[in-house]
Amino acid sequence: MNSSVDSSAPAHERHLVVVNHEEQYSIWAADRELPAGWRAEGTSGTRDECLDHIERVWTDMRPLSLRLRMAEDGR
Repeated sequence: MNSSVDSSAPAHERHLVVVNHEEQYSIWAADRELPAGWRAEGTSGTRDECLDHIERVWTDMRPLSLRLRMAEDGR
């Protein structure tokens, strides 16, 4: 799952911002069960509101494991 979503969903449909263990973000329809490995981040709203939030908070697209490894290597 990534931040690209089905654009055919109604714009007013409620979504959740979700995040996985690698701190990668996406959105998910609020009325559906979350997929394994993803948790609600705490933000909900329309598709566009959720995507705007992700754009503001997900400033480093590298997976968490890569960021930690690079920090250990002193990069």
